[in-house]
Amino acid sequence: MKGLFGEKTLMLLFPVSEEKNKWLQERMEDLGIYEKDIEEKFIRSSGSGGQKVNKTSTCVYLNHIPTGIEVKWMEERSQSLNRFLARRELVRRVEGLSGQRTPEDIKIEKLKRQKLKRKKRAKEKYSR
Repeated sequence: MKGLFGEKTLMLLFPVSEEKNKWLQERMEDLGIYEKDIEEKFIRSSGSGGQKVNKTSTCVYLNHIPTGIEVKWMEERSQSLNRFLARRELVRRVEGLSGQRTPEDIKIEKLKRQKLKRKKRAKEKYSR
């Protein structure tokens, strides 16, 4: 089946911007995550949201078969938006396994540098 991004791909469109859909598709291709390798289930959500949440299956469960990574996502009331967010989380977890620097790693490194800089300044200030 021919998709938007070449042969043998089926582009799933989610209720987010076109750029976000394209970004997700490209990240999945770069990491070798294919829709055929993902087992997807829908579960009834729980928690806040009232009757709507209690009656519909908005919780998304993904199992990436090659890596064994499982993602369960139920942050939004919309099933289609939860599907996008679950795939984004799956991409983040696979990136973590592959040893690549994730945006989260970059943030942590930046915070560590800032903390070290503050500590150094405080030491210079109070050591006199």
